[in-house]
Formats: sequence, C-alpha cells, structure tokens
Amino acid sequence: MMTNLFNSFDPSTNFFLSLNWISILLGLMLIPSMFWIIPSRWNFMWIKIMLTLHNEFKILLGNNNKGSTLIFISLFSFIMFNNFLGLFPYIFTSSSHLSMTLSLALPLWLSFMIYGWMNNTIHMFAHLVPQGTPPILMPFMVCIETISNFIRPGTLAVRLAANMIAGHLLLTLLGNTGSFMTMIMLNLLIITQILLLILESAVAIIQSYVFAVLSTLYSSEV
Repeated sequence: MMTNLFNSFDPSTNFFLSLNWISILLGLMLIPSMFWIIPSRWNFMWIKIMLTLHNEFKILLGNNNKGSTLIFISLFSFIMFNNFLGLFPYIFTSSSHLSMTLSLALPLWLSFMIYGWMNNTIHMFAHLVPQGTPPILMPFMVCIETISNFIRPGTLAVRLAANMIAGHLLLTLLGNTGSFMTMIMLNLLIITQILLLILESAVAIIQSYVFAVLSTLYSSEV
C-alpha cells in the first residue's frame, strides 16, 4: 500500500534488489547496428542528429578539436534514451531520480572547475567580475558569481529530475481517477493522457538537449 504520492517512483523491487536501474542499459538495444552494408533509415536519421549536435556544440565550444563534442553528444543520447524509456509502462524512470542526475552533473562540473583553476587561473578569476562592473559592486559580484557557480550542478540535476517526475506524476494522478469517471469523462481522460504523452515526449528531448547544451556552455567558460 502506498504511503505517499512519490512511492510509485521508489527504486525497489520484489527481489530485494534495485533491478529497476537495469532500465539504463535498455537504451543500448535501441542503438542502430553499424554493421549493415547499406545503413538503415534509422541509422541515417541518427547520424543526421549527431552531425547537427556536433555542429552546434562545436560553435559553443569555440574550438576545432575533433572529438571535443563526443562527450556531450553521448550525454545527450544517454539522457534522451532514459527519458523515453520512462514513458513506457512498467519501466523504471531512472532520470527522475537525483541519484542519477546528480551523478551526471557533479563529475562534469568538478572536472571543469579543476581543469579551469589549474590551467586558466587568471581567466577563472576574471569570470568572477563581469566586464563593466563598478568598483564599489565588485565584492558583491564576486560573492554572487561564486554562489551561482557552486549551484550549477544542483540546478542541472534538479531541472532534469523535476521536469521528468512532474509529467509522470501528472499522468499517474489522472490515470488513478479513471475508475471513478463516467464513459464520456473517461474518453476525455484518454484524449488528455495521449496529449500529455506527446508533451512528455517533447519534454524528454528538450530536457536532454538543455542538459547537454548547459554542460557545453559551462565547459566553454574554462
């Protein structure tokens, strides 16, 4: 029996093991095979998406090093697969938990900060005071920029988890009211659920893109 509203997202199974996290690996089954003589349409579409992301991330990073965008394209693909898998019935949504989103955001942010302060110390100090800041406001700007820098991994993690859990929670709440409705209201509920699923599909793509773009912008600052 559920004790609270969020128990449906609790990572626990009847086998006393957290087997729900295996859903992270299910995305590997959707990756197209690269061993065909003639690539499939799905393969062509995925290559087109990767090339588009590569061109966008290359502009944000501001360099021409080959392979520099690979980690962000992989991050986008990993999050998008998990977001879409969470829309299927009885599949655990791993991206709606902070234990996963924070484990993605925190190592990235730490690596950027360590690299920036060790190799570009003067550049990192210059970022604490925006250009054109009056001298009297400089101490306050340093405090504000430092705080905003420290909360970046938290905002990345909470944004992804909150957006994924909000849609799933709304679908769960609407679905639980179906047994108490009349036939006309039930038809309206089904239409609403379908529209919400389409919206959640868009959110799954948008949130993975936002996470990857913000990570690219944070790396470009160092």
